[in-house]
Amino acid sequence: MIKILGLVICVFSVQCAISQVDELRRVQDSARSILNQNLSTTPNKSKTLYVDPFIGTGGHGHTYPGAAAPFGMMQLSPDTRFDGWDGCSGYHYSDSIIYGFSHTHLSGTGVSDYGDLLIVPESGKPKIDPGYAVERGYGSHFSHDTEEASPGFYKVHLDDNDIDVRLTVSERAGFHEYTFNDPKGKKFIVIDLDHRDKLLESHFTVIDKKTISGARSSHAWATNQQFFFHLELDVPYQKVRIFEKDGRHKMLLIFPKNTTQINIRVGMSAVDEDGARENLHSEIPDWNFDKTRAAVVRKWEKELSKIYFDPIDPEMNTTFYTALYHSNLAPNIFNDLDGRYRGRDGEIHQLPEGAGNQYTVFSLWDTYRASHPLFTLTQVERTNDFVNTFLRQYNEGGDLPVWELAGNETECMIGYHSVSVIADAFVKGIRGFDHDAAMDAMVATSNFDEYGKREFQEAGYINAGSEPESVSKSLEYAYDEFCISQMKNAILHMDQRTPMRNVSPIGHTMFNFINSFDPQTGFMRARRNGRWFSPFDPAEVNFNYTEANSWQYSLYAPHAVGVLRDLLGGPDSLEAWLDRLFTTEMELSGRHQVDITGLIGQYAHGNEPSHHMAYLYNYTNAPEKTQYYIDRILKEMYSNNPDGLSGNEDCGQMSSWYVLSALGIYQIAPGNPYYEIGRPLINHGKILFENGTELSILVDNNSMENKYVQEIVYNGYILNRSYLSHEELTAGGRIIIKMGATPATKRDKFSHAPTLSEIPSSFVALPYFEQTEHIFEDSMTLSMNLPVDNNCTINYTLDGSEPTSASPQYSEPFTISSTTTINARAINAHGSSATISNTFIKKDNGVHIELISEYSNQYAGGGDLALIDGIHGSTEFRTGDWQGYWAQPFEAVITFDTPRDITEVGLGLLSDMKSWIFYPRTVTFAYSYDGVTWEDGGITNIITEEVADDMYPHRMDVISEIEPKKSIKKIKVLAYNLDECPEWHLGVGNPTWLFVDEIYFK
Repeated sequence: MIKILGLVICVFSVQCAISQVDELRRVQDSARSILNQNLSTTPNKSKTLYVDPFIGTGGHGHTYPGAAAPFGMMQLSPDTRFDGWDGCSGYHYSDSIIYGFSHTHLSGTGVSDYGDLLIVPESGKPKIDPGYAVERGYGSHFSHDTEEASPGFYKVHLDDNDIDVRLTVSERAGFHEYTFNDPKGKKFIVIDLDHRDKLLESHFTVIDKKTISGARSSHAWATNQQFFFHLELDVPYQKVRIFEKDGRHKMLLIFPKNTTQINIRVGMSAVDEDGARENLHSEIPDWNFDKTRAAVVRKWEKELSKIYFDPIDPEMNTTFYTALYHSNLAPNIFNDLDGRYRGRDGEIHQLPEGAGNQYTVFSLWDTYRASHPLFTLTQVERTNDFVNTFLRQYNEGGDLPVWELAGNETECMIGYHSVSVIADAFVKGIRGFDHDAAMDAMVATSNFDEYGKREFQEAGYINAGSEPESVSKSLEYAYDEFCISQMKNAILHMDQRTPMRNVSPIGHTMFNFINSFDPQTGFMRARRNGRWFSPFDPAEVNFNYTEANSWQYSLYAPHAVGVLRDLLGGPDSLEAWLDRLFTTEMELSGRHQVDITGLIGQYAHGNEPSHHMAYLYNYTNAPEKTQYYIDRILKEMYSNNPDGLSGNEDCGQMSSWYVLSALGIYQIAPGNPYYEIGRPLINHGKILFENGTELSILVDNNSMENKYVQEIVYNGYILNRSYLSHEELTAGGRIIIKMGATPATKRDKFSHAPTLSEIPSSFVALPYFEQTEHIFEDSMTLSMNLPVDNNCTINYTLDGSEPTSASPQYSEPFTISSTTTINARAINAHGSSATISNTFIKKDNGVHIELISEYSNQYAGGGDLALIDGIHGSTEFRTGDWQGYWAQPFEAVITFDTPRDITEVGLGLLSDMKSWIFYPRTVTFAYSYDGVTWEDGGITNIITEEVADDMYPHRMDVISEIEPKKSIKKIKVLAYNLDECPEWHLGVGNPTWLFVDEIYFK
């Protein structure tokens, strides 16, 4: 049976033995004392005054400082960069030139897009093209001393043009104010439709001398983004020039010399120009800049005031409210005011009456972890809108969103975590959507034959040889399956009084993470045909994991921490594993992954897979370590500086983690409606819910030093646990947390949150071969094992047939001396696992290979013998069959014990230019009769049709026929790599990769 601990929470069962009256009086006195301590903080101070939009614009935060409304369609912000990883938002604090102001920006992503409709104010001599040096193109130097940003507002002085700029917005429209201080020259406005993304199509429509509309479609992360605008000026231009030559599409508006100020209002739409016009006229109907600004500030004040935050250090107000501000920038409204929107199918759709809004920009691999759980507390109606958006996208595009952008599914990142958002909302009682339609969409999306999903369902894991990032996908699919199970249970029992928490989850795929667990190392590892991926280095960043290594993914089973803990050996073993994670001196190895930042040991707060880990100490006998590390992360990984985020903001996730954790709560497994208690940074906090209730969080004896929780009281009752349910939080009332400078004396007084803690007896784990090599010389001893026993036998065959209970049972290691294919499966009284199969190959002992070049460990292809193992790589380099060589030629020598008659030699090659893998310039073969002197076997010039647009992977075999005079002792293969990426490539000037698989000879 599956056991879920403590799923029925009854606060009345946790009374201490002391009298109720005395205890209640003590609690009330404590609360009164805390409130009296907090009178110095003015609760009515505007929360927008604390927000600093420049936080995250430096370092690798990738945020923008410009004007936006809460969840608004438009983000009107300065552009200081055209491309590059640290230019994803269009702005970086280290820059000194502003090229103009565009209307759409992404907050904290790791991929570039947006930057639609750049407007450039100029005076003196006009320039219509951009240039990194101002004298070569438009743009102006600026100083941060003249910059000012606050929610819904941005201001700057452009030095070279002596122009003062103010920007503000509504949800779907923007207001530019340009004040020209130089009275001498003419004044100009450049409107650039060719900014940043690759332009597919565009046009301007000149309506009159004050009115222009237009559109652009572009290709970037979103492969076909549609943008429409309607622009109005408060003064007429004198002349207009349109430039459409050489792929440019720009407009130059010329104004008289005596022009001192130009105001511009712009409406936008993803539907059409009429929609953009109506959005503008409805939301910014007049030319009053300050009125527009005041309206958006009121919207921000409403959102930010949903949480009252009185911190132990006043400086934390800025960090907190800026984080809350960043959390509320995305997702973005995507429908016009009339309810029309562009769907995933590219068609225009109409929202039903009263249907709320359609949204876009769903960075779900990031935001399902903290942002969407935060929204279930502060944005209930929007959460319903988000889910309904998912369901419309499913109907239009055929699946639930993974990373949707501007009506395009980018398929970026992994998992299908829209199911997490849906299930979490539903089990928390947020049900303003068709739950049956949602259930159908969730199940259908999980069963699509894509990205290893079917193999995960059928085989219990994803083979590293068939799908990249196989470990991460296997683990995250298991969590998603848990969310689907939670949704199923909630639907089945929502009309019954039987608590959902007493119902066993449906299905066992949520336990498939067990099949990636290697009990010998205690890490989650990739598997190839039943063997563990080797060589294994837990600190190596490779394509078995998503933006991470094994350290950062091995504790990813947030829905089943109890099971994971037992796999590791129990609470003390989990504690020891976490201790090693946070204190190891191992350094990152393998490929460079820019997202892995904010390191404490191998914990990486700058990227999302680590975000739940510090809270897992609550499931050990040392919950105080959760409080210790959360305190450290809150203080070390966030600051009130431009580089104040330790990694990409990722559309709110980095900030939402801070918001929840600073309040003292965090949900490690959305879909399981419980919040861990961590380390609050407050004296007093308050959450105001949309249903009218409010929750006060009072923290007694809190300070920078007093980081340890001593006692938790909920509405007058002491809790002997380290968590609260969503139902308890949203019911409102008062939580009192007493803090101290040392851990609580009774370490075991705080029981952990409900979690899957037992493996069902009907779950049959997948066996594995303990041998990591698949080639042997004379003989090989084979052994098999299971991640967990669960009363299973391992049955196997050697004749190619499927094992059954009648097949031989594995009992002890045995030896093979010839090439052998072994099929094996685990069987117990309830069923069987899938079959693992591997062919162990007896090497031709008369053939030896010497690798002169050194391959990268992460692209080992199976080890030193990989190039003569008979296994050929596909066009997917990340699946592990290729050997990769970085910034060096490839050279290898084949030696035959007895000279052989060879007439043909060859080499397998891969090209994937998007990943900097290029075919070599030439491949040279040589051969030797005596093993000392060499004869030329021919040079093959690799001539391809590769062009800049062909970034797709290709493979080829270079074969050379030779006519030797006698038998050959040695063959030499030498491939000269392309020295560096060519000029047209994003990595121009950098070294290239050379990937090879088999060396052929016959």
